[in-house]
Amino acid sequence: MKLSPRTSMSQQLTLTPQLRQAIRLLQLSAIELEAEITTAVEENPLLELADDAEPDDEPTTDANGAERDGIEIEVLEAQESPLDYEPEWDEARPMHEGEGDNDAAARMVESDDLHDHLLWQLNLSPMSERDRRIGVALIDVIDDDGYIAESIDGLCASLRPEVEASPDEVLTVLHRVQRFDPVGVGARDLAECLCVQLSVLSDDTPGLELARRIVCHNLNELAKLGPERLAKHLCEDSQTVQEAVNLVRSLDPKPGAQIAPPPTQYVSPDCVAWLEAGIWRVSLTRSRPALAINRHYEGLIAQATREDASYMRGHLQEARWLIKSLETRSDTVLRVARSIVRQQSGFLDHGPEAMRPLTLREVAEELGLHESTISRATSRKYLRTPRGTFEFRHFFASGVDNGSGGATSSTAIQAMIRKLIEAEDPSKPLSDARLANDLKAMNVPVARRTVAKYREAMNIPASGERQRLN
Repeated sequence: MKLSPRTSMSQQLTLTPQLRQAIRLLQLSAIELEAEITTAVEENPLLELADDAEPDDEPTTDANGAERDGIEIEVLEAQESPLDYEPEWDEARPMHEGEGDNDAAARMVESDDLHDHLLWQLNLSPMSERDRRIGVALIDVIDDDGYIAESIDGLCASLRPEVEASPDEVLTVLHRVQRFDPVGVGARDLAECLCVQLSVLSDDTPGLELARRIVCHNLNELAKLGPERLAKHLCEDSQTVQEAVNLVRSLDPKPGAQIAPPPTQYVSPDCVAWLEAGIWRVSLTRSRPALAINRHYEGLIAQATREDASYMRGHLQEARWLIKSLETRSDTVLRVARSIVRQQSGFLDHGPEAMRPLTLREVAEELGLHESTISRATSRKYLRTPRGTFEFRHFFASGVDNGSGGATSSTAIQAMIRKLIEAEDPSKPLSDARLANDLKAMNVPVARRTVAKYREAMNIPASGERQRLN
C-alpha cells in the first residue's frame, strides 16, 4: 500500500470559551444573571459596578425602519426609562384608610410559619410539661395544609423513650391542638377537619346539626351526588340540605394554608412593552447591574511584575469577555421581544382571543438566528405589559386551521372556551360536544376531545361536575 499526502476541506464548529459563556448567559433568567454578575464582580478585581447603565453599542432603532404594520419598536435612553413611565397600570399595594400598627402586627403574625404559630399558642396554653412535650411532637408532624398523616400509635412510638404516652393521652392533647388557630389544624382527614370547625360554632347556627351529620357520614355522597340528590338519599327537604351544604362549603378544608401559604414566586421582567400614542413600544428594563472595567487596576498592569501582570491580564480579558457577552445577551433578548410584540400586537390590543399561532422557527427566520438561540432567549425571560407580566414562551402557541386559509392559536381557543363556559346557563352547563359545535360556528373547527384537553388544561370541571357544584 502506497502512502501519499492528500488535502481535504471540511467545516467544523468550535465552541470558543467566549461563545460558551455567551450561550450560558443567554439561558439564565434575570435573577440568575444578577447573581452571576455579583459573583463575577467579587471574584474579578478588574470588574466593577458602573453607576449608570452604559448605552448600547448597537443602534437602538430597528434595521428595517423601526416601524412595521403600525408598530414602532424602540429603546429609550436611560432618562426615558419606561420603568418611570407607567400610566396604564399600578402594582403598588394601596394603604387602606385606618391601617396602623395593629394591622402591621397582624400581617407579621400572618407571615409566621405554621409550626411557629402553633408552638406560640401551645406555650401560652396551661398544661403539664408532659402534655406540652406531646403537643410539640404533634405540631412537628403537621403538614403545611394542617393535617397529620402519622397514626396515633406511630406518634406514641416517636415520643419514646422521653415520654411514655398512651394513645388516649395523645388524643387528648391532639383535641386541644385542633382547636388552636386556625381551627381544624391537626386533623387526620378531611371529615375530622370539618367536624372540628363545626364543633366550635354556636348551637343556633342554621343547618349545623345536619351539616355535622353530612360531614361525619355522607361526605363522599355529597361529592358524588350533589345537594339535590343527597336530599333524596337522606329523605330530607332539599332547602334544608342546601342550607347545611352551604355551611359545610363555608369551612376551610386546608386550615394550615391560612398561616403557611405557598411561597410567592417572584420574577424580574427582562423587557417592558407599553402603548404610547397608539404605538407599542419595547425597551429593556435595565434591571441588571451595569459592569465596567476598573481603570485603576487596569493602569497597574504596566507597573506590575511579570507574574502579577500575567494574572491581571487574564482577569482583564475575562472582564472584557463578560461585558461583551452581556451586551450580546441584551441585544438578542431585545430583538426577540421586538419580534414577539410585532407578531402578537393583537393579543396586547384585544386579549387572549386575538393571540395568533407563533413558533420559534418563525422568529428565528425573521431575526436570522438559529432556532436553538431563540429557545434559549425565550426560556425564563419575561415581558411586562399592561395585561400582565408573561414569560416570552407564553406568546408561542400552536394553531388550528380555521378552513379559510388562516389559523387560530391554542391560546385563543382556550380563551373562547372559557368565555363560553362563563356565559353558560348554570343549570344547563355546556358539554364538550356542545362547546365544539359552538366553536365550529365561530369558524374554529376543533374536535370534542380537543375541547376536553383544553378545558382540563384550564382546570375547568366537566359539565356534569359543574352542574353539581352550581
